[in-house]
Amino acid sequence: MSCYDRRDLGLLLLRLGTGGVLAAHGAQKLFGWFGGHGLEGTGQFMESVGYAPGRASATAAGLAETGGGTLLALGLATPAAGAAAAGAMAGAAAVHMPNGFFAQEGGYEHAASLGLAAAGLAVTGPGRLSLDHALGHVFDRGWMVPVTLGVTAAATAVVIGARNRRVRVKAEGEQEVLFEEFEE
Repeated sequence: MSCYDRRDLGLLLLRLGTGGVLAAHGAQKLFGWFGGHGLEGTGQFMESVGYAPGRASATAAGLAETGGGTLLALGLATPAAGAAAAGAMAGAAAVHMPNGFFAQEGGYEHAASLGLAAAGLAVTGPGRLSLDHALGHVFDRGWMVPVTLGVTAAATAVVIGARNRRVRVKAEGEQEVLFEEFEE
């Protein structure tokens, strides 16, 4: 008789897949691995889409993705790992939102899928094939789920709100310049 069941295997596969993709995505930002642009290039991009300061934003996103993804794959500190990754993906989704849903049009489909999977793992837990289970769930307590998700949601709302204000102010300034040029 096995102490593992289909649920444990399914959670392991979901953790490895979601965590692996997130960790690789974050490593592109932090280290320039896998064809990424590293902190310098990612920081410039982040600044251009309204996340300021760009380098600090790239570092935060890269750490949340790499760290959260790695921890999810390992099944360690699952509530915090899932919340961090979900927050980073909410920030990515905000950038892609104007392009609609589907990734082929530059939409937020991919970011939303990763973020929802990470949040789902934070809520569900890692299963028995995990470091959390092996360590007696010292980093995976029931109270940690609402706390980590709540704190991450609040911080993410502030960051995305500030980003959206910067984007809106920049767009209004560009419209004023165009209008002034048109009047001349």
